[in-house]
Amino acid sequence: MSVYFDNGSLDTVYSDKMKNEALKKILSAIGGKPKKILLLPPDGSRFYSNAGLLSSMLYDLLSPSAEVFLMPALGTHFPMTESEIRHMFGPNIPLDRFLNHNFRTAVRHLGTVPAEKISEYSEGAVSYPMDVAVNTNFLDAGYDCILSIGQIVPHEVIGMANYTKNICVGIGGSDMINKSHYLGAAYGMERIMGRINTPVRKALDYGYDTFIKRPEIHFIFTVMGPSASGLVMRGMFAGNDKEAFVKAAKLSHR
Repeated sequence: MSVYFDNGSLDTVYSDKMKNEALKKILSAIGGKPKKILLLPPDGSRFYSNAGLLSSMLYDLLSPSAEVFLMPALGTHFPMTESEIRHMFGPNIPLDRFLNHNFRTAVRHLGTVPAEKISEYSEGAVSYPMDVAVNTNFLDAGYDCILSIGQIVPHEVIGMANYTKNICVGIGGSDMINKSHYLGAAYGMERIMGRINTPVRKALDYGYDTFIKRPEIHFIFTVMGPSASGLVMRGMFAGNDKEAFVKAAKLSHR
């Protein structure tokens, strides 16, 4: 287990300078000299995650010495328009650096979460296999560093959003997208919302850990919260496994 950055509290307010310095520390902790980098932020439906600003900062930090591409984790959403990209990510990143994900045609099947696992996780509510597929560019383009960036926030299907969901669903295929959502509904969203360990989380974590996890994949999590002046960043966490996600989720709970 490895957590590269862990800083946040109910009273913390990240300035833009603090965000940039935190990203520098995270990149230093990851180390190496990557030459081809993929950023996996959310799309505009998660505008308030602050992932757009962080992605822009990362591009500025990394692009002088590396090729940097961005693939918004669309899931089943439509590709972002130019105006949506500029609204979320600002003016600095060239449009040809943005890659689109198509959950129907641009994925490769890697393996299957067995039906007996789904039955176990759901306490018998459903029992079917769940195919694990992810974007072919993510797999084949030769990235030596992949940074998944997004907010930890309560979510009705998986409990707490992000981490393996950003990959297995955000740039995943239709079988896991559809069946994970049905799994959440069958188990009961009232039993899932805001919880860290849920049937859907267990299924996605199994799929990621068994078929996708690679040493070049890293996660950066934000925790946002209200203040008198509006929404602010209360925490930032980074790591390459579930430990950083759990730390961020516990702050989000609070």
